[in-house]
Amino acid sequence: MFKNENSMIYHEHDTEVKLPIGGIGTGTISLDSRGHFCDYEIFNEPSKNRDLPYTFFSIYVEHADGTKQVRILEAQLQEPHRRPLGYFSSELAGLPRFNHAKMTVSYPFASIVLEDDSIGVHVEMVVFNPLIPLDDEHSGIPGMYIDYHVTNLTNETLIVSIAGSYANPVAFDGYDLFNNMQHAYDVTNEFVDIKGGHAIHYRAIDMPKHLRYYGDMCFATTDSFYTIKPVWLPGAWWDGIHEFWHDFSTDGDLNDTWEMPGEASEFNAIGKVKIGSLALKKTIDVHETKTFSFVLGWHFPNRPNQWEGHLLPTQAHKDKQTVKNHYAYRYDNAISIVEDLIVHRQSYEELTQSFTEAMYTSTIPKVVIDAVMSNITVLRSTTCFRIHETGTFLGWEGCFDHRGSCEGNCTHVYNYAQTIAYLFPKLEQDMRYTEFLHEQDEHGKMSFRTNYAFGDPKWDMVAATDGQLGCIIRLYRDWKLSGNRKLIEDLWEPIKKTIAYTLKTWDSDGDGVLDSKQHNTYDIEFYGPNSLTNSIFLVALKAAQRMAETLNDHKAYQAYRNLYKQNREQIDRLLWNGEYYIQQLDDVDQFKYQYGIGCLSDQIFGQTLAHLNGLGYILPEDHVKKAVHSIFKFNYRSDLSTHENVQRVYGLNQEGGLLICSWPHGGRPKFPFVYADEVWSGIEYQVATHLIYEGFVDEAIQIVTTLRNRYNGKNRNPFNEIECGNHYVRSMASFGLLVALSGYVFDLDQKVISFHPRIHEKQFRSFFINGSCWGIYERYIENGELKERIKTLYGDCQHVELKAFL
Repeated sequence: MFKNENSMIYHEHDTEVKLPIGGIGTGTISLDSRGHFCDYEIFNEPSKNRDLPYTFFSIYVEHADGTKQVRILEAQLQEPHRRPLGYFSSELAGLPRFNHAKMTVSYPFASIVLEDDSIGVHVEMVVFNPLIPLDDEHSGIPGMYIDYHVTNLTNETLIVSIAGSYANPVAFDGYDLFNNMQHAYDVTNEFVDIKGGHAIHYRAIDMPKHLRYYGDMCFATTDSFYTIKPVWLPGAWWDGIHEFWHDFSTDGDLNDTWEMPGEASEFNAIGKVKIGSLALKKTIDVHETKTFSFVLGWHFPNRPNQWEGHLLPTQAHKDKQTVKNHYAYRYDNAISIVEDLIVHRQSYEELTQSFTEAMYTSTIPKVVIDAVMSNITVLRSTTCFRIHETGTFLGWEGCFDHRGSCEGNCTHVYNYAQTIAYLFPKLEQDMRYTEFLHEQDEHGKMSFRTNYAFGDPKWDMVAATDGQLGCIIRLYRDWKLSGNRKLIEDLWEPIKKTIAYTLKTWDSDGDGVLDSKQHNTYDIEFYGPNSLTNSIFLVALKAAQRMAETLNDHKAYQAYRNLYKQNREQIDRLLWNGEYYIQQLDDVDQFKYQYGIGCLSDQIFGQTLAHLNGLGYILPEDHVKKAVHSIFKFNYRSDLSTHENVQRVYGLNQEGGLLICSWPHGGRPKFPFVYADEVWSGIEYQVATHLIYEGFVDEAIQIVTTLRNRYNGKNRNPFNEIECGNHYVRSMASFGLLVALSGYVFDLDQKVISFHPRIHEKQFRSFFINGSCWGIYERYIENGELKERIKTLYGDCQHVELKAFL
């Protein structure tokens, strides 16, 4: 596993750390800082705190004198130990573990080093799932690699065995009062030889294939020397773990048969739960290291055929309650998944490692690398998924612990997210077709939440001004990033309808300035001219103007050009107050939930989007620079302990953050808009990105550092930035930091890219990506001359010209 000074390090006392491992649209299993697997979210629904009973790895060490030591391969459980019944047997809290753990993350790789001076070995676990930018299929495999590297620290030869034990999770039907896992159908564990390895196959007996929890799991090794216990002693009470622990502790081998000792008890009989174990045994010479490799794959093909939890099923849903995950069209079962992972491990690992190294060897600040990489997990969490053979991409805004939160590719939230567009542009382009072809009506009104993919008609809901206009900007970005002109050819007429609807619906007096009731990302309506929606409108007009020019639509080009110029001048005249841009209202309390003369962090969000997409300044440069610095000046707090907030709380006490709005000169409404006093990481990232473009790099890094300190592993999970739910989409705005710091400008339609680094201008190195290729950009001095180059690591950049810097 690649590690360097930019990798993130956690320890066993960082108890909030839980790293989701899995592919795009596959569900995940999380790894915590102790080395424990938790949060089994592989059943097509959010499942925080869902663990599998008796699911763990263990190590057996035999010394030359016959001394034997056995440990769970985790660090000790951390305080508090407050439980009404103590720990359940299935949690194995009473078995010995290692004293300490050190977790190193170079996403998507995670390493757990386990420390215990008394056992004589150094153990490092390395876990990952393939993550290959531009390859959404092989980045969407429901499984993981699990390797244990064991080094002999003694001066004698050791015999070492590592066993992995997994409970059969198929037909999962909850837990009883005493944490015993229940099954809707009888399950079975079977030993199977597979392509390239040997495995335990976990499945249900006679379970109909169309049911919600139908599926299977496969746990395998490629090692030729193994022993196996496909099914533990069923028995009652804790017979199974007693028998397993005795068997493994005796010699490090597993027997595949057992005898029922005495008469079986019918009380607390938990025999329906089937645990299976696979052990690898090796002789390790003095100071030698050997690797124990396992592969886990899961296949749960059926997910609800609706945004479950929010809608009543239609008749169509009653007739067909589930829809297939995209990965289920590629794989027949979990065995085929594990075989794929085994056969193609070298290429999957090399390409994933290339991406990881390219990111973590950047000269951009460590905290930015952390923010960019840690939030890729959103894309691979239960927030995002794919259905149908075509791989239709769908996403919640985030997820509660046991259900989704705010369904339907919400256009105004996805406005902020940049990660998907760069790393997996096909998924982002799929959303554009959904928005413009399926959720927009004949008049140009767009539902800001999609429902068509489940076979239902579009929802009748208020249009979101910022979301609908943002779709135009995102389409422009997707075109320029990929060079796929068919995108704008296919969607040009819907774009024109969107702009016509905008003028008809949100411009009351026909002057080109949006001033009517404008629904937006704060889940309320702004009234009157405001710079949030109007700055986004300006960028949409500028993007549409460029698309019209390319498509030779001269009439639209001239209309959008004139409207852009007129609107630009009026917005600056109406809303610039000398320090920042405001909302124009005669009486801020005329309508509830406004901001008036407040300093809104999103006040010129459109300018951030313009910079990211190479569209230049939409408002006077000097005003823009002063406005974004005013946001930092008035809204940034290094300490929130005296901040008054009766709304939701995402930062508190001595933590810091960027407030969504403040009123530095008074004028706060009696009822300000509903999220004004909160801190949202997605908005913090967009403001930090904008600060970088305007030359305020130190201020940007300060915001990002303060934000990531809130997610330090002790207070919150660094791989789960929350807003309205876990793994919230808006946090993927963090990728914009990388684009801004590298000064990356792309136009794949013209097959040109360029870079204008805003730090380390003469010694700069950064990951770059577009729809054709990805790799490393470097700027360096050679023989006293400033030079630059790109190194392609994936795809074809031969026809992409690196435009020389000025």
